[in-house]
Amino acid sequence: MNKKIRVLIGEEEVSQRIQEIGAKISADYKGRTVHIICVLKGGVYFACELSRYITVPVTIDFMSVSSYGDDIQSSGVVRIVKDLDQPLEGKDVLVVEDIIDSGRTLSYLLEILKGRRPASLRLCTLLDKPDRRVRKVSVDYTCFEIPDEFVVGFGLDYAQQYRNLPFIGVVEI
Repeated sequence: MNKKIRVLIGEEEVSQRIQEIGAKISADYKGRTVHIICVLKGGVYFACELSRYITVPVTIDFMSVSSYGDDIQSSGVVRIVKDLDQPLEGKDVLVVEDIIDSGRTLSYLLEILKGRRPASLRLCTLLDKPDRRVRKVSVDYTCFEIPDEFVVGFGLDYAQQYRNLPFIGVVEI
């Protein structure tokens, strides 16, 4: 599959911004342990890179949710595909996501996680598309706000390809 990919955010800019967000998180969680919940699959690239720049202790767990099934549009029904391995009660939880657009899946996920009684619950995203938002989601840490374009790279895919690009690109059809 050879699609033309236009660079939206270059590799150096992505790296620099992740370092800045890591420093902010480190300051905000000083004296505490951050328990990262990485939302799979796309979030894994961002979560791993981000954790390198967090200077307070970090633990990590993984969760996979879906509202798409085999379609390209959300069914509106959110399903947990892979649940957490560890309990959240009393932990300072940071949900790490690759991109937030409509907010449907993430608002549902955050409600589930709140019910597990963490000490705190915050959200960090690499990319935010506020123009697509249909459900309110409070984002604590955002690397980049982007326009409503189909993006790939740094964990984001097109038909499971292009996740490994070191930059954020726009698929041009």
